[in-house]
This record gives sequence, structure tokens and C-alpha cells, in this order.
Amino acid sequence: MKARAHVYISGEVQGVFFRDTTTNEAYRRRVKGWVRNLRDGRVEALFEGEEEDVQAMIEYCWRGPKLAKVENVDVEWELCAGDEERFETR
Repeated sequence: MKARAHVYISGEVQGVFFRDTTTNEAYRRRVKGWVRNLRDGRVEALFEGEEEDVQAMIEYCWRGPKLAKVENVDVEWELCAGDEERFETR
């Protein structure tokens, strides 16, 4: 079953390769969507794909790359739109 999650990751998550490693993980899992830094210091991402792969991406966000110190991951589940062609870093 397809799933779509919009997530906001807070903590020490910018300047630690969070976007790059998230993009690599998304490619590995064939998840579509995007990831970007927000001005308030959080990272925002949209994941769309098979439910187990989207869930694995959310679990990855709780860990992040080695230098990250994740404090929280807020998840908003959405209806699959199917409008994402690939995964990209914004």
C-alpha cells in the first residue's frame, strides 16, 4: 500500500549532512519526495512510496547521520498524490 508522510525534524540537524544522507536513504528505498532545510533550524521532508519504506524513512529521521542530534520528528500523514517523480534535495 502506498503512503505519504510530511515530516519535520528538529534538533541539531543542519550542517551535519542530514539532507544528503536522507536523499541517499530515499534512493536506496525507492521513495519519492524531497528534503530541505528550514530557516528555523529544522529539516522538512516529504516521503511517498510503499508504506514500509516510508515508515523506514521516518525511523531513519530519528537517527539521521552520525553528527546529528535529533530531538523530535513530527509526522503528518497525507493522502498519496503521486505527483513526486523522484527524490530531491531542495
